[in-house]
Amino acid sequence: MARLLVTALTLLLLAFSLPGHAAGQPATPKPAAKTLTWEQLTPQQQQVLAELAPEWGKMSAKQHQDLVRVANKYPKMKPKEQERVRRRIARWASLTPEQRKAARERYKNIKKQPPEKQKEVKKKWEHYQSRKVPPAAPIAIPPTPNAPAQGAAPALAPPAKQ
Repeated sequence: MARLLVTALTLLLLAFSLPGHAAGQPATPKPAAKTLTWEQLTPQQQQVLAELAPEWGKMSAKQHQDLVRVANKYPKMKPKEQERVRRRIARWASLTPEQRKAARERYKNIKKQPPEKQKEVKKKWEHYQSRKVPPAAPIAIPPTPNAPAQGAAPALAPPAKQ
């Protein structure tokens, strides 16, 4: 469940980072999206989108256009942004079709909310992202008297009397 939430919020942030999706910008009419085959992509686009190759034929024309737009912006991005895009593509590619559908539905529901609510969701996501906690170090437990040493196989209990 947490993974789905993280994925949905990641997709939401990706959508907010694309041009034309920022709050306050007027919607501009877009021409109808054209379906592209994998072979029609440039080698650079294929390299950026490689993890999506197995699913490419199942995607809509709009998805193709959005992904091509990201792939075209990729070379101009800073290394940190490129790494973020690679992580998001890999995460999306690892989802099952059902998980992707659920993420799209959550995104649609968020987009139906008023701008204030959308900003609130974005703020929560940014707060969540800022809470990066390093993994905890293993706790060393000192041995107790009559206890096996750490890493030793536990002693078998004597058989119960019948």
